[in-house]
Amino acid sequence: MTTREKRIPSVADAELGPTEVVAAIQKRRGGSLINLDRMLLNSPAYAVGWNGFLGAVRNGLSLDAKLRELAICAVAVLNRADYELSQHAPELLAAGGSQAQLDRLQDYAAALEDTVLFDAEERATLALTREMTQNVQVSDACFAALRTVLPSTQQQVELVGVIAAYNMVSRFLEALHVEHD
Repeated sequence: MTTREKRIPSVADAELGPTEVVAAIQKRRGGSLINLDRMLLNSPAYAVGWNGFLGAVRNGLSLDAKLRELAICAVAVLNRADYELSQHAPELLAAGGSQAQLDRLQDYAAALEDTVLFDAEERATLALTREMTQNVQVSDACFAALRTVLPSTQQQVELVGVIAAYNMVSRFLEALHVEHD
């Protein structure tokens, strides 16, 4: 982890607002703000949209939390988004993932082939995450493999949405050099 100069200052606690926007973010976060929120509050309208969208992605899907967090951590690794990984590694562990899985993600090619640490559903999630993140387009073979282990179309859509959303998050964090909490 390297220290980088912020490109845009975060909103200072004394200047947070509008009050209703801050309150909504704090409610979703369990009472506190993180540095990402303070950066988003440079544009209250953007912060409102982000909070609603990411709140639904994090808390409103039928997708298994472990697959969601695995995909988010995989996006973070692929995009070298340390802040995102630091926020979501504990979430993956809380959802049933392991430290060994997190460690293996650092060698992504090995993780894709690791049948001991990752089951077929998890490997299909990692493959989809890699193709969406690095290529944007997803091969028919990759999606067919996903369908065999995740047959619910709702969950397929949700997984694609999670990967897309957290690519947005990592790009925002990295472009603005948001500091770790």
